[in-house]
Amino acid sequence: MPAAALKPKPTRKPLPTQSTAKHPVLLDLPYAPIEKRPLPPGRPREWYITHNRRLKAMRLAIALLDSGVYMPNQARNDTIRSAAQTIGVHPPSDTTCHMVRALMRYAR
Repeated sequence: MPAAALKPKPTRKPLPTQSTAKHPVLLDLPYAPIEKRPLPPGRPREWYITHNRRLKAMRLAIALLDSGVYMPNQARNDTIRSAAQTIGVHPPSDTTCHMVRALMRYAR
């Protein structure tokens, strides 16, 4: 039997986690949005409209994923609008509903 087979393997320390949190985060707590900051001034009105539409679409896509809707073809306009009512945002337009489905499609 080779001598290397008789040596015990050195014990390793566990690898450090990649988390930067100072304390453990419980995921079953209710969601609390972060503090909102004002948008930068001096941009065209269309930029603000598009920016806010993207934020709303992201919120709705997250709400749909949390509710079990994973495929874009499952997310019809009425499903997206009912999710908006559940999370407390104004009903989205057809354009925003299209954007939600696009976000769900490209996240895969």
